[in-house]
Amino acid sequence: DTATLTPEIIATDPPYGLTGTFDDPGREIGWNGVYRVAPDGRVSVLVKDLRAPNGIGLSPDGRTLYVGQSDGARPVVMAYDLAQDGTVSNGRVFFDTKPLRKNGPGVPDGLKVDREGNVFTTGPGGVLVLTPRGEYLGTIVTGVPTANCGFGDDGGTLYITANDKLCRVRTATKGLGFPAP
Repeated sequence: DTATLTPEIIATDPPYGLTGTFDDPGREIGWNGVYRVAPDGRVSVLVKDLRAPNGIGLSPDGRTLYVGQSDGARPVVMAYDLAQDGTVSNGRVFFDTKPLRKNGPGVPDGLKVDREGNVFTTGPGGVLVLTPRGEYLGTIVTGVPTANCGFGDDGGTLYITANDKLCRVRTATKGLGFPAP
């Protein structure tokens, strides 16, 4: 997944797609990371202590980087302070999805941010909605494992990939980066 910090790119590198996933003998490095591609093309590692970094997003002010970890043993959304030079610090658990497992299957995977700074992340039972302070507001229930979400159309539609379904939900908010009405 990627997030854009103009004109930079920040991306995650989970091991999905490798035959042996975490233990694949073809792995070329010993970690799964969060990377930054600087405007000059240089690539640097921002985070390499997450087992399965996946969904990624930025706060509206560009000062907080969110990373969803799709690791069943530690299914969390992390938050990092993002400096102007593109480095991160102060990594902390923004939201732990483990207590919500009773709501159904799922881990943080796809992650998007709305213009108010609310975080929409896949997780147990569907798409979790979190305030900018990491407080749980509720779940858009899909009833099946949910992989991704993204705002589209005029920014007020959330598209969700849920197992073998593509869902479309109108929201009362707009995704970050979409113009005001």
